[in-house]
Amino acid sequence: MTLGLDPGTPTTLVLLRHGETALTPDKRLSGSGGSDPALSGIGQWQAEEVAQRLAIHGTVQAVVSSPLRRCRQTAAAAARRLGLEVRVEEGLREADFGSWEGLTFAEVRERCPDELAAWRASPTAVPGGTGESFDVVTRRVILSRDTLIAQHAGRTVLIVSHVAPLRTLIRLALGAPHDSLFRMELAAASVSEVVYYGAGNAALRLLNDTSHLR
Repeated sequence: MTLGLDPGTPTTLVLLRHGETALTPDKRLSGSGGSDPALSGIGQWQAEEVAQRLAIHGTVQAVVSSPLRRCRQTAAAAARRLGLEVRVEEGLREADFGSWEGLTFAEVRERCPDELAAWRASPTAVPGGTGESFDVVTRRVILSRDTLIAQHAGRTVLIVSHVAPLRTLIRLALGAPHDSLFRMELAAASVSEVVYYGAGNAALRLLNDTSHLR
């Protein structure tokens, strides 16, 4: 990727995972092919806490969200505090997990261990029979990333999304292999940060910060 930016004017993507839903505490798979749950009461509190943190820092100049409800609700809390509008970006939606939607990893492992192992091992493997492979997710995330960087060159953009797209952005910034996706912890309402310089250079500045929730 060639970003065409002066090294002195990096573009910063602040990566915010949405707040909790009713499915989050049990770590149930909740993708774009599921029920599109709303934030729980705890999730709403988390959204307000992270919004306050972002407002205090005051560096975010644009807010972009996945189309799924839990992200739009989290993004709306931040946008209100920042005095900004929320733009919805389809490419930032969560992966579709097919028939695995709503299940825990333990349940998936019990029902279809070979399929789960293949999904973890290969970016071309399709989860749950009809879901999205990581290759498909990566292609749309790259398109969204490049579009946002081109539109907001030299600015700071808040991206409100999900585990798979956010882990993918971080993996790409680090030049890390596929299996690194399963070696990152991104808690609900956590903040990470990637900075993009010219000539395609990127740096991970922050990962899974939840200090605003303590």
